This record gives sequence, structure tokens and C-alpha cells, in this order.
Amino acid sequence: MKFLTFDANGQTSFGAVANGGVVDLGRRHEDLPDLRQAIREDRLGTLATEAKAADADYTLDDIIFLPPVPNPEKIMCVGVNYANRNAEYKDGSDLPKYPSLFMRSRESLTGHLQPILDPPESDQLDYEGEIVMIIGKECRRVSQADAHTVVAGLTIMNEGSLRDYIRHGKFNVTPGKNFESSGSVGPWMVTAEELDPMGEHQVTTHVNGEKRQNDTTESLMFPFRRIIEYLTSFCRLKPGDVIATGTPNGAGARFDPPKYLTNGDIVEVTVSGIGTLKNTVQPETS
Repeated sequence: MKFLTFDANGQTSFGAVANGGVVDLGRRHEDLPDLRQAIREDRLGTLATEAKAADADYTLDDIIFLPPVPNPEKIMCVGVNYANRNAEYKDGSDLPKYPSLFMRSRESLTGHLQPILDPPESDQLDYEGEIVMIIGKECRRVSQADAHTVVAGLTIMNEGSLRDYIRHGKFNVTPGKNFESSGSVGPWMVTAEELDPMGEHQVTTHVNGEKRQNDTTESLMFPFRRIIEYLTSFCRLKPGDVIATGTPNGAGARFDPPKYLTNGDIVEVTVSGIGTLKNTVQPETS
């Protein structure tokens, strides 16, 4: 089942894509304030059954897409996780022993079909197509064998980056990863019952119709099971937490000359079994 969060008629709600449109589950369940709470209470299965039997309340054109979980406690991101991306740096480094990690804020991500903002402070806005895990239950010290049991589902991220701001400090990528609405996530979360989160998945990124990125999770240096194991070795993951798993080679910074995003560019990130996350770039004016 595809679960999503959206605005319609001036109200924010969550629901499911079913029967040719969107079933508004938030309106039907006043005890559930948002999708994160539904995940926390382990109610996705019953909500999916309900949605399949209900008439759609909206078409997809009627709604404004928000991030599937707009209020996660944590947004954790894995950097340089595809083997060919490590080689792309051309620094002769060995494959890493542990994942590289950083955090993003909620405000740095917008929803499907919403504008990605290009800030006036930089002319190096870049795209990074990624597969995202959404955590389904509170967990700590999870083994790789059990990692699949803590994932509620998968979604897509364009993990937008301001490349010059990433390089302002020797070990500091935070500024370049947290400009307001510099990235996006969505359109929806596909549940683990419908799409195996530990299976092989393909991610491709197109900019203005040109294919820039194309790889599968078979190329990951740290597969999803290892990511879950490592993260939970030092922190407690909570329902609704967002885990971005890394981007393949082909980001704009790696071209010669670089192909950074500019006003009007259309970025589409497609993941097999999930769909396509689409955004248009526009200047940030305030």
C-alpha cells in the first residue's frame, strides 16, 4: 500500500493511494493525528484494508504532496555508499569500513511536485537520487538478520546539496545539506508488505529528461541491513525516522564542467516499485 501525507482544501491529512485516487484516512480517524502515529501504533495493515474498501476522496491532482512523514524525529543520511561513487572521487581511497553519516532537518525537504529552492548564497545546487527507509518500530542494537523487521516501508529522496557549502569545513557537510527546501522526499511510502525493503531496487535520476544516475542496490558498500545494524549500535531509531541510503554516481558535481541545477530545471528520481519523485527548481526569494 502507498501511504502519503498531503494538503487538501486547506487541511493537512494522511491517507492511502487506492481505487483511483486518495483515501483520506486522517479524516476517518481523528485519533490518528498523522502517519507517524499510525506507524507507531502498528496500524498500517488495518488502514490498508480499510482504504482498499473505501471510495477515494480526492484525485492525485486535487492534493498538495507533503513529505510522507513530515515530522520525523530523525532524518539520517548515508554518504558515498555506492562502490562506483567511491571510485568517482578519484582519490585512491580504500573502501570504507563504516558508513559516513550526517543529519538533515525537516525544513530542508519538500514534497513531490513542490519547488526545490535554489538559494542566492550559492550557484552549486546539486541533485542526489536516493532510496529511503522509513522506520516502523522503536529499536536498538538490531542484527542484520532482523533488520527487515523494523522497516515500515520505502520512499524516494532527492537529497539536494549545495556543494560549496559542503566544503566550508574539513569534516562539516551540515550547511550544504540543510538549506530550506533544497531537497525533496516522496511521493509516498510503499509498505514493506508490498515491496521488500531488503530486495534489489533500481534508482535513476533524470534532469530535464537526461539520464544522469542509474544503479541498483546491489552496488551498495553498506546494504540496508548493515545500515540498520550500524545506526542502532549507537542510537535508538523511532517509528517514522527517515534513513536516506546514499546516491549513485552521476551527481552534477562529478561532470566536467559541473552540471549544477538552475531555475526551471526538472529533476525526476525513479525507484523501481515505488514510482517517481518530481520537482522543479526555482530561485529562493525570501
